[in-house]
Amino acid sequence: MTVTPEKSTAEKSPQQPQSPASGADAVPKPGGAEAPAAKPPVDMVELTIDGIPVSVPKGTLIIRAAEQIGIEIPRFCDHPGLDPMGACRQCLVEVAMPGPPGPDGKPGAARQMQGPPGRMKPQASCTMTVAPGMEVKTQFTSPGAEKAQHGVMELLLINHPLDCPVCDKGGECPLQNQAMTSGRPVSRFEDIKRTYPKPINISSQVLLDRERCVLCARCTRFSDQIAGDPFIALVERGALQQVGIYEDQPFESYFSGNTVQICPVGALTGAAYRFRSRPFDLVSTPGACEHCASGCAIRTDHRRGTVLRRMAINDPAVNEEWNCDKGRWAFASPTVGDRIELPLVRDAAGELQVASWPEALAAAAAGLRGTKSAVLTGGRISVEDAYAYSKFARTVLHTNAIDFRTRQHSSEEAQFLASTVVATGPNGGATTYADLEAATNVLLVGFEAEEESPIVFLRLRKAFRRNKTVVTSIAPYASRGLTKLGGTLIPAAPGTETDVLAADAAADALSGARNVVLVGERLASVAGGFAAALDLAERTGAKLAWVPRRAGERGALEAGALYGLLPGGRPVRNVEARAQVAAAWGVADLPTDVGLDMSGIIAGAAGGGVTSLLVGGVDAADLGAQAAKALEKAFVVSLDYRPSSVTAYADVVLPVAPHAEKAGTFVNWEGRTRPFQAALSTTALSDYRVLDLLADELGVFLGVRSLAEIQREMSALGAWAGGRYHRPTTTASLVPQPAPGQFVLASWHLLLDKGSLQDGEPFLAGTAHPARARMSSVSAAAVGAADGDVVTITGPAGSVRVPLEVTDMVDHVVWLPANSAGCRVSDLGVPVGQLVTVIPGGAS
Repeated sequence: MTVTPEKSTAEKSPQQPQSPASGADAVPKPGGAEAPAAKPPVDMVELTIDGIPVSVPKGTLIIRAAEQIGIEIPRFCDHPGLDPMGACRQCLVEVAMPGPPGPDGKPGAARQMQGPPGRMKPQASCTMTVAPGMEVKTQFTSPGAEKAQHGVMELLLINHPLDCPVCDKGGECPLQNQAMTSGRPVSRFEDIKRTYPKPINISSQVLLDRERCVLCARCTRFSDQIAGDPFIALVERGALQQVGIYEDQPFESYFSGNTVQICPVGALTGAAYRFRSRPFDLVSTPGACEHCASGCAIRTDHRRGTVLRRMAINDPAVNEEWNCDKGRWAFASPTVGDRIELPLVRDAAGELQVASWPEALAAAAAGLRGTKSAVLTGGRISVEDAYAYSKFARTVLHTNAIDFRTRQHSSEEAQFLASTVVATGPNGGATTYADLEAATNVLLVGFEAEEESPIVFLRLRKAFRRNKTVVTSIAPYASRGLTKLGGTLIPAAPGTETDVLAADAAADALSGARNVVLVGERLASVAGGFAAALDLAERTGAKLAWVPRRAGERGALEAGALYGLLPGGRPVRNVEARAQVAAAWGVADLPTDVGLDMSGIIAGAAGGGVTSLLVGGVDAADLGAQAAKALEKAFVVSLDYRPSSVTAYADVVLPVAPHAEKAGTFVNWEGRTRPFQAALSTTALSDYRVLDLLADELGVFLGVRSLAEIQREMSALGAWAGGRYHRPTTTASLVPQPAPGQFVLASWHLLLDKGSLQDGEPFLAGTAHPARARMSSVSAAAVGAADGDVVTITGPAGSVRVPLEVTDMVDHVVWLPANSAGCRVSDLGVPVGQLVTVIPGGAS
């Protein structure tokens, strides 16, 4: 198993695009990479730009051809990720085309593209494609082009305010830069500039200063073309034209922060960063986002020990130039005021008291020594942290009872992951973003792309727009994201996905030449779901990929933080596999039992079979109905940086570093490694370093003191080349039959919800979708409720009370957001796919 060394990101400038090949595979597949498909020949066009011969593919824009030889033509509306528009006219150049061929068949003398007789008509280089024999003159060689650019800049500055000292874009503003290089030295405008009341909140987090806008339409084109959220548009005409929002459709997009980043002036700003700093006062650190498994490349900008903003880095192979609002703005949770900075030990009175590190480590060691232990890790941890937990469990606690899936899960899912997913990556033939973009058909099963992996959604959106990719979802209802993908719904109640996957409709959805099946972690709640997805992929020749919701899950799988599985995909019951790992770890032997999954661990702790728990970054609400009893009964050592529902029960709390204060690597859903650096230099310790100290207290040399040490060991182990677990077999799905008043529970997490990593960011919370229950009209009528009525949904452990939204969906099902304001599904005490009762109204 190879991981990218920490220094690799340090060598890159924060603004420098990463190459498509950046990020090695987490685990190379034995036998080498899949041979790349042969590409059709590209028609090349030869032309000259400022007298320099250029050869570029047919269809290339002039402005792109100039970039390839280092000539920068000023521009505002042009953006390589957006369709050409020619709105600002700043990129005007002089173009001459070859004349008609002579008797010898050769092109005649070049002729200028003319306007009125005798006058050159400048051309917008951002909308005009190259042609054979074309001669282009930019502002560097054409006085006419230079004069045209000066004129456009003068017009743009007529009403643009001279407020650079207070504008957030000042210091990194293309308008500032190009006014100096492509503008007139003296303005001829002597009248009063136009002003508007400012700022306008077009959402809770995006503010508009209208007088700064140069009407480039980058924001409106991004929202319409890339995100599929046409909530903003250019309204009015002529001198009154401005950016506006629809009265009945507020700008509630998961991707609105990208409009702030690509705005070429200070017209759009983010509420969280506005007036906080100047760009030249910031220190930038490249890294990877910690919020989901997409693996976005991001840049963290900080000043005086405080993170002030995060930006998307251009990585063509992964997130291109985009990221979601959660990844951009949800970074304030470590600063909300409840940070755990010193170890805590529970005293005889049952209260957590501050202790020194030696005292806390001694107390933790005393509670773990000689006990029946188990390990639970959350989705926030890096692959290096997960590896340390895996090694600590086997060599210090002598147990295989470890699981990273602190959520609804199944043994079938573990078999699927161990036999199919682990130890693959882009070079091992795994499904990639490029496969999604080139796919003919994509089938989503137990996976809501826009909510659970936004960059997967954006790539599917791009595939839909450019390649007419057909996206089909097996789900209870067609979500907003599926609608924006022009997708098709195969209606399915929770628990029936196995039967749907075996039916003709699923196979018909994969009838094209290049097909992909994306399965999400929610399929773990369906008996036989993963096996049925495997069977479907084999029948149709489709590529198959698993997309978890959290950033650390794929890395934890690769690192062996799963019962029955050792690092690199090695089965724990395989003698040769255990011998390889034992030799690398310098131990005589490893535990041979399969171990316990998360449910088994919690049940064991509640029943007394597991007497101590080591928990890293876990919410007790994710651990099921027995969590409170298990945590109260067992001795608990918690590694976290904020108080949580687990630290409330913990006997010892050991503080660890949040994402911005540590270095490491995530592994995204493709199996591609995504290294990140510590943006802030603090004394906080990563999980692996705390585990090393705890192992030392227990008298064991763990050998995970640094990233380099862990990465060398992981690389030396490599991937398992021997036999795997047998793939899961399809089993009949068991769908509960509802009685009157009962409904099958459906749920998934919304991107913006009440997750603790979003704490401290009120502007982001302003665009979270309000909690709503969804039922079909038939189901709503059955309980006597109408659209907008409040309904109460009750399970064995409690109830939630939310408004009802009547939706076109399958009958006898009620859908709830998993963890939104006023609606936490875990409070019901029943897993997805089981029965709950619904009544209209109810006590608050």
